[in-house]
Amino acid sequence: MPKNLLKRRQPVLLGAAAAVLATGVAAYAYTRRKTHPELPTVPHVDLHRYAGLWYEVARLPTRFEKGCQHVTAEYKLRPDGKVSVRNTCHKESLNGPAEAATAEAATAVARAVDATNAKLKVQFFWPFEGDYWILDLDQSDYQYALVGEPGREKLWLLSRKPHLERNLRDRLVAKGRELGFPVDDLIFTPQPVAGKP
Repeated sequence: MPKNLLKRRQPVLLGAAAAVLATGVAAYAYTRRKTHPELPTVPHVDLHRYAGLWYEVARLPTRFEKGCQHVTAEYKLRPDGKVSVRNTCHKESLNGPAEAATAEAATAVARAVDATNAKLKVQFFWPFEGDYWILDLDQSDYQYALVGEPGREKLWLLSRKPHLERNLRDRLVAKGRELGFPVDDLIFTPQPVAGKP
């Protein structure tokens, strides 16, 4: 085969290989999602009330939160209806300076995907978005929340205070187990002692 013909075919071959890989990744994600029953969310979320500071009580392990303690997430409603997200943690120590969990997971923008506002897409960097589904919520006072995603790989227990009452924490963990999350792998996030019930 002539060398110039091979050179002309290389970009086409690389493009085809990339397309096959992307299709395989999408198919894998689709089949993983389909192995679980539909993930129910709360009926409605008032994003104005959901905004503000939340403390992470527990999480399933994630690469971008490795070694994080005293983790918080702050949500602010924007004029366009989207939500600004800022995540912070103290690496390896409760008393260290607050920093972004990682450079790519520090700030994000979330958008509701339906009228319930319980299913959001969060984008930390373009063009990738992740699911953020609110599975349980203190509907009266917005003091705690259980957040996950359909693949059951990410789960967070959140509270307005650094610590959540044990019976409430146990109830949220049991809800996560009932929904198919591997709650035995939960990491309970160290938070400051002040305000512990």
